Amino acid sequence: MKAKVLVVYYSMYGHVHQLVEAAAEGARSVSDVEVVIRRVPETLPAEVIEKMGAADAQKRQSHVPVCKVDELTEHDAIIFAAPTRFGCVCAQMRQFLDATGKLWAKGALVGKAASVLTSSATQHGGQESTILGLHVTLLHQGMVIVGLPYSFQGQSTTGEITGCSPYGASTIAGPDGSRQPSDNELEGARYQGRHVAGIVKKLVA
Repeated sequence: MKAKVLVVYYSMYGHVHQLVEAAAEGARSVSDVEVVIRRVPETLPAEVIEKMGAADAQKRQSHVPVCKVDELTEHDAIIFAAPTRFGCVCAQMRQFLDATGKLWAKGALVGKAASVLTSSATQHGGQESTILGLHVTLLHQGMVIVGLPYSFQGQSTTGEITGCSPYGASTIAGPDGSRQPSDNELEGARYQGRHVAGIVKKLVA
């Protein structure tokens, strides 16, 4: 029996999308695991996206289907990924999660594994508070939280400025968005994907 992992994300400029691809790669490396990637609906008008300089990045992700709330129930584990906005998750992901009330009422997500990835502009830009804030919502849904253990040694490095914490993999975009995820950050996301896949296989069994 295959375990099914859903990666659902929002990425305005593409940094989180790169983490998502790495996490999916890690999860797919585990045998008998199926991985599906979905993005949450955009809430901003196209003209606003254009003015924010994000139109090209959005087009590069346009091939990824938009997630429907009911799809969450069809998977055994869900990796959520979204950038931080002033220390909290971005509005697009928040709105998507706020629409899961009917799933909460049915207990439809109870016992499913959940994990979180994020991105911020600066090194201390709210990565941990964003992930932990999402954990609160996921615990209300009865989900089993999976982080990024210290067995991923890349989060203990002092040789570079880098994202990743025991709460989840992350990246730093830089104030102007020009910094791309480092090899260490992408490996953290891959590791987290493998870790989630390994745990969900045990839960399914």
